[in-house]
Amino acid sequence: MPSAIRKRPKSWPPETSKPLQFIGREPSTAIFPSKADLLRLCAVVAIAASVAAACNYAVYLLNRQDKPFCDSIEDSYDPENGLCEPCPYHGWCSSGSLECVHGYKKQGRKCIEDGVINQTTKKALDLLEEHVCKAYGQVLCKLPGKIWFQEAEIKDIIEEHVTRSSIGLKADTSKFIKDTMMEAVESVLEAKAINNRSKEYKCPDMLAEFHKPLHCRINQWIYKHAGILLAIFVLLVGLAKFTLNVHQKGKITHRAEQLYEQVCEILQENAMRAMSGENKGERWVVASWLRDQLLLPRERKHAILWKKVEELIMEDSRIDQYPKLIKGESKVVLEWQVDGPLTSMLKEKESASKAKTFSGNKGSYQNEEEKKYKVAAHLFS
Repeated sequence: MPSAIRKRPKSWPPETSKPLQFIGREPSTAIFPSKADLLRLCAVVAIAASVAAACNYAVYLLNRQDKPFCDSIEDSYDPENGLCEPCPYHGWCSSGSLECVHGYKKQGRKCIEDGVINQTTKKALDLLEEHVCKAYGQVLCKLPGKIWFQEAEIKDIIEEHVTRSSIGLKADTSKFIKDTMMEAVESVLEAKAINNRSKEYKCPDMLAEFHKPLHCRINQWIYKHAGILLAIFVLLVGLAKFTLNVHQKGKITHRAEQLYEQVCEILQENAMRAMSGENKGERWVVASWLRDQLLLPRERKHAILWKKVEELIMEDSRIDQYPKLIKGESKVVLEWQVDGPLTSMLKEKESASKAKTFSGNKGSYQNEEEKKYKVAAHLFS
């Protein structure tokens, strides 16, 4: 029996794991932070670093002390030791402090140009230039003036203009402006040395041309371009005369046509009265009488006007023109030759026109007819 008894294999409880089984497993993810936690950590570190840097810089600015300026003497600045700062341009440094020269003002640790002094200097320099160049321009126009100015005269002019322009400035500032202007005079004006070691100044020629009086420049320009201006003037006069002649001829032609129509009406009326037997009279009319009756007094001076009327009369086949002895003197008379059907047709046409005129403007027609009969009566009375 004992041989029949076999050993059972030893079994482990199901709840427990085998020994060393955890060696082959992956570690749990709960040990490491997530991605969102890492980003928050980086943001906190960056903000803390920025705050620390800003505080450090503020402490540096509060505790920093400006270096003193080096004295304005040669070889006073040694870049190796760094104990002082070089003196800026246009400044004078002494005992570590900075003072700006005239014409410049202190701004921080630099010297910048003083705008008020600069403008005052420029204005006074422009006035000096205008004074000198205007005098030279007068001479170029053959008027009283001056070309060269002594150095003392330039100083007097500067004194006058600076005193006028620098009202309210200090005395040393005014002196600085005068000195600056004397230094700048040679850059604006021409200078030459004379025997007594002084100088004379004058305005440059090209600049003086622009300072001539206006009327002088106009006269010189006209004289320089006289030929061209004369040709233009002659052309304009010729054009104006031609235009006037054309206009005058047009007026004369129009007036001649009006007079010609009046002559035809008077001759026709005279012929119709003679044919009707209402008034005893001749069919003809003296041309000179008709001319003097129709022309205005001012028109009688222009012989060409009546000549054009005579030309129109000669071209009209209805009017006959012939000489006639009247009171022992030969006169040229005009006679209306149309009669018969043509005259009747003209009468009908005239009657229709008169009737239409009566309906439109009765008073005006009556006045016109009265004038015609008065003229005819005066001619044949």
